[in-house]
Amino acid sequence: MLIRPLITLFTFITTASAVHAQVNSPLTVVADEGGQPARPYYVAIGAAQVDEEDGFVVATPDTVLDRPATEADMLPVVSERLSIGPVVPRALDLPPGTTPFFLIGTDPDSVRWLKQRRERLVELRAVGMVVNVATAEDLAALRERAPGLELRPIPGDDLAERLSLTHYPVLITPTRLEQ
Repeated sequence: MLIRPLITLFTFITTASAVHAQVNSPLTVVADEGGQPARPYYVAIGAAQVDEEDGFVVATPDTVLDRPATEADMLPVVSERLSIGPVVPRALDLPPGTTPFFLIGTDPDSVRWLKQRRERLVELRAVGMVVNVATAEDLAALRERAPGLELRPIPGDDLAERLSLTHYPVLITPTRLEQ
């Protein structure tokens, strides 16, 4: 009878000790793939031992909008590492459950590619990343040609580097990259 409460108490103490040790230990870098440092994000986590001055710089009046931000505020989107061109199909090993997505621009080749593959993209529930788009009007015109698909203006340079891509349009699934 006394053994079960003792086991429960022991489990609680060892778990609490492990959590306490993790909270008080410095952050460990698991992988460094370049890009922007994550350190500023840890300021909000008091136990992460990151000083306030290592956090983000406070916005100044000239960088703050006097209205809610809109999608048009993100435009133009220009992806320097990506251009229109052929993509050689290849196998990928992305985490299972990764939502299929595709990279396109507002150029005629991307529009043609989108028209030819729209049904399959809808079937896959793929999300479109518009990696080169100049204006809100261009984005709206592209969306009109893609009913049933979600299209978001997103710079593609980081993704291009990580997937060794130089061209679009391209479809990316957890197991394959293809044009």
